[in-house]
Amino acid sequence: MADSARSATEAETRVRGQSRPGQDVPGIDVAAVAAWMRSLGQPVDGALRLTRIGLGQSNLTYLAEDRGGRRWVLRRPPLGHLLASAHDVGREARIIRALEHTDVPVPVIHGVAGPDTIVGGAPVADAPLVLMEYVDGLAVDRMSVAEGLTQERRRAIGLSMPAVLARIHAVDLDQAGLADLAGRKPYAARQLKRWASQWEQSKTRELPAFDALTRRLIAAAPEQTEVTLVHGDFHLRNVLVAGTPDGGGPRACGEVVAALDWELSTLGEPLADIGSMLAYWPEAGEDFGGDFTATALEGSPTREEVAAEYLRLTGRDESALRYWHVLGLWKVASIAEGVMRRALDEPRNKAAAGTPTPERIDALVDKATELADQAGI
Repeated sequence: MADSARSATEAETRVRGQSRPGQDVPGIDVAAVAAWMRSLGQPVDGALRLTRIGLGQSNLTYLAEDRGGRRWVLRRPPLGHLLASAHDVGREARIIRALEHTDVPVPVIHGVAGPDTIVGGAPVADAPLVLMEYVDGLAVDRMSVAEGLTQERRRAIGLSMPAVLARIHAVDLDQAGLADLAGRKPYAARQLKRWASQWEQSKTRELPAFDALTRRLIAAAPEQTEVTLVHGDFHLRNVLVAGTPDGGGPRACGEVVAALDWELSTLGEPLADIGSMLAYWPEAGEDFGGDFTATALEGSPTREEVAAEYLRLTGRDESALRYWHVLGLWKVASIAEGVMRRALDEPRNKAAAGTPTPERIDALVDKATELADQAGI
């Protein structure tokens, strides 16, 4: 989903495919990448090995390892046909760089190559490519990882996440150099236009319930009251947390050490971010989480507790959050439909976690409709 720049230990890595030293992966010249990295001052020893990591199915992410065991992360757009303005890894790198000197935890960006970047007479890649720091942390992106955590650690991780969102929304846009990242037109209208358009361009079938929900959200769109940096896709699979699966490590066991996947980041309504996070937060007995229901395990805070922690830290309005929770579910349904379409069009874009199903997307729309009814939207 819109996806993760996933840096994790080998035990936490889900492998999709890998290169042998000196062997190319689709769209990337491994030898040219190694030469480019050396030109950036990176101490690459010998040939590189690239391994597809993470469960993201939008931008593709690779762990790069050299002969000496040094590690980096590479990120590029998916293969095949792309929608206009989507999967802009260069823009994503700009945002991460801007946050390196804030209290938002992000990896360091080492460099960005374009399709016209030539090193040693060869283009580095057929699309923009970002090189970033490898962050040593735990990716809670599979049920087996989540199930191996203690109840106390699940709770600590869950309550750390709204705290990171509060930091993101407190970033001084002028000081960070992000004041011109996006326009200041009403965020609800912008989101509705973007994701309704993506649905129309990507849909694999007709879904009248989605169209009906779109109309209701347009009619109920709130006035914009503030503008902050928003992550756009903040959820459990898009962060790394301190320590190892058994809780080892010097930092607090629930601390988020890196917020990843800034592809959808923009300027807008901060409550939209917590609304999207709640949309990815199924509880026990709910079926919209697909095969990843880590937040429904014992010990994880409820959606109500997560929202309360964010509202406590920021002082924002609880009643205004309801609209953004519904829009978040609707948006996730549109994203999932796009992922499903890309996997059908180009099977190499699939990640090891599998692809969203029509049944899961239907469940998201049904949950959003239920909450819209309760909120009077």
